[in-house]
Amino acid sequence: MSKLEELLNKLCSDGVEFIKLDKCLSYEQPTKYIVKCKDYIETGLPVLTAGQTFILGYTDETEGVFNASKDNPVIIFDDFTTSFHWVDFDFKIKSSAMKMLRPRADMNISFRFVYYAMKCIKYQTLEHSRQWISKYSQLEIPLPPIEVQNEIVRILDCFTQLEAELEAELDCRKRQYEFYRDQLLSFDKLTPPEKNNVVWKKLSEVGTFIRGKRFVRTDIVEHGVPCIHYGDIYTYYGLTAQITRTFLMPEKAAKMRFAKKNDVIIVAAGENNMDIGVGVAWIGEEKVAVHDACFIFRSDLHPRYLSHYLRGSDYHLQIKKYVSEGKICSISAQNLGKAVIAIPPLKEQERIANILDRFESLTTSLQHGLPAEIAARRQQYEYYRDKLLDFKRKTA
Repeated sequence: MSKLEELLNKLCSDGVEFIKLDKCLSYEQPTKYIVKCKDYIETGLPVLTAGQTFILGYTDETEGVFNASKDNPVIIFDDFTTSFHWVDFDFKIKSSAMKMLRPRADMNISFRFVYYAMKCIKYQTLEHSRQWISKYSQLEIPLPPIEVQNEIVRILDCFTQLEAELEAELDCRKRQYEFYRDQLLSFDKLTPPEKNNVVWKKLSEVGTFIRGKRFVRTDIVEHGVPCIHYGDIYTYYGLTAQITRTFLMPEKAAKMRFAKKNDVIIVAAGENNMDIGVGVAWIGEEKVAVHDACFIFRSDLHPRYLSHYLRGSDYHLQIKKYVSEGKICSISAQNLGKAVIAIPPLKEQERIANILDRFESLTTSLQHGLPAEIAARRQQYEYYRDKLLDFKRKTA
């Protein structure tokens, strides 16, 4: 019998109490910790978001720093999406749409246990409204005796450490892909006559931007007309797509604008300026409805070559100065069109795309290599986490 089983039999045989999150966590508003600068640097104090990106960049600001450490960590919580992260280092933040959560001093709880319990909460909001105070904080989590909490945390931390080691190796591979991508797409080292075959043009000179039309998450159905929502370009799609994650009812889709095969869908809104301008090449045979926070770019460029270019450092440096920043960052088609792209002959575009596809596949493919192993580890971890935190409620 394991140590955890012994503790459960001894201390929780008749179930455990459940408690609302606001009874065990207090929150702090983020106002005084918001970063002032808009241009981040490569080293310094991390600037965080509670969304998927997490670390947006770094700043040299020394005032208004939120202090966190291994001994005094914090959970940063996105008040609109309910995404959250565990943080144990000093930081500043990008947005006011956040809460900083810490355990209440009068509660005998493991903060790390609460974090893992929150990971098990199945909650999704379709509203663009603040969630913590009125809704999320009223959700309940199980609260077994502290000895049980600590043992569960020990087990889950072991899973987390194994995944972190794999993630670190994967990060190295991503940096390798980014290095070769920027090298191949710059053409700086070419000399005549090879360089004579490459032309540099603005995107507005080689293609047309078509803005998508608005639909919301509540318009999405399980079956119907394929559609791409701008948020899914960050979280779901890669360099190319031929099958969509989401669909619209035909009557709604009739009002939409569509990308066709070999168009590239470029996202024009996001949490930070490095998200703006990323694209996914649509290579499906069927037309796809596109959200209005995206542009459909139609050209004779090789779609996969362009998709790699839209992730490149030089391109993002070009458009960064045109991004309008606020709670949501955005850019216009006119300003996207100012970015200059190197255009070799079409066969060379395809050759470069094929090389970069192989590099990129090593960092994203769920069929083989590290991504597949990480996905398996994460699935295993989530299974055991949910099992470990599945307690019977104690009756009065």
